[in-house]
Amino acid sequence: MCLITWAWKAHPRYPLILAANRDEFKDRPTERAHFWPDAPDILAGRDLRAGGTWLGITRQGRFAAITNHRDMRKVRPQGPSRGLLVREALERDIDPSTTSGYAGFNLLYGSVDALRYHNNIDGRDEALTPGIHGLSNALLDTPWPKVVRAKHGLDELMNASEKALVSGLFDLLADQATAADDQLPDTGLPLEQERAASAIFIRSPLYGTRCSTVVLVGKTGSVYFEERGVADGTAVTQRFQIG
Repeated sequence: MCLITWAWKAHPRYPLILAANRDEFKDRPTERAHFWPDAPDILAGRDLRAGGTWLGITRQGRFAAITNHRDMRKVRPQGPSRGLLVREALERDIDPSTTSGYAGFNLLYGSVDALRYHNNIDGRDEALTPGIHGLSNALLDTPWPKVVRAKHGLDELMNASEKALVSGLFDLLADQATAADDQLPDTGLPLEQERAASAIFIRSPLYGTRCSTVVLVGKTGSVYFEERGVADGTAVTQRFQIG
């Protein structure tokens, strides 16, 4: 997952509004979002290589989503798949002190009414503050151009009806505009790849946006979850009540 923007406790009808793009190598086997047979309270896509996920929500109202922290100059530790950490956070409380062995990540996790942010770069673990936030492959709210555009786009949709909000968020997630070279972050990628990765929606032959997801949690605990796949254009939609 390489871009997440969300409004938390900032909307009168929806305590959580979230839009996210999952960016991944196109040959990595994946299952679309579904309630897992071996963990039937979890609604999430599934990484078939390691068994974890990148974003999910449970019937009890636990939520978790992850982005990689990108610094190509650092040696990546040969730790467990970061997607397993998302599954753990969906099933139980996590101990932030045990996450240093994973490759660099940002994790949004907790119950939808008490979300937290954790990373294993500076070790931060903190309660979220109400407002509009964004995550890409740097730390929380780092003003990369794609994060700034995504947060601004979400802010402009805050007064929309549910139908217009969902449609507008998916339009936002489909934005393929790249940043000017003088605005690009320097994460160690070659310039051409850094430029391609600056788009909200990444399109390239081997790596790019695989799916887009919108989640709305209402103040009465209603959940609207929609995932749209890029390869086949199909959508998975689920509605349920947190209980």
